[in-house]
Amino acid sequence: MFVAWTTTAKRADADRLARGAVETHLAACAQVDGPITSYYHWEGKLESAEEFRVWFKYLPGNASALSGWVHNHHPFATPQWIELSAENVGEKYLSWAIANSTSAPFQSPKPR
Repeated sequence: MFVAWTTTAKRADADRLARGAVETHLAACAQVDGPITSYYHWEGKLESAEEFRVWFKYLPGNASALSGWVHNHHPFATPQWIELSAENVGEKYLSWAIANSTSAPFQSPKPR
């Protein structure tokens, strides 16, 4: 399982990205938190801004598609996109994520 995040200036944009990624089954779950305060250099000046962070939880097979989807729907020209591989994921949570990250309902293979 992977976890990635981005930030937006407006809560509505964060909610739209979170909802869209889950609706399209690219992410099993997306969470919005904030406001947070970010400090960064932009065009040679130290800036600060109130932002909203969107966390995405998804399967490795959706990594490229989710990244592309977020970049295509993000209001920033240069959106933050940081992706990490989760080292440990609870078995029940991972099963739930698999079931909710594919367009067809997930079913465990039946024993023969």
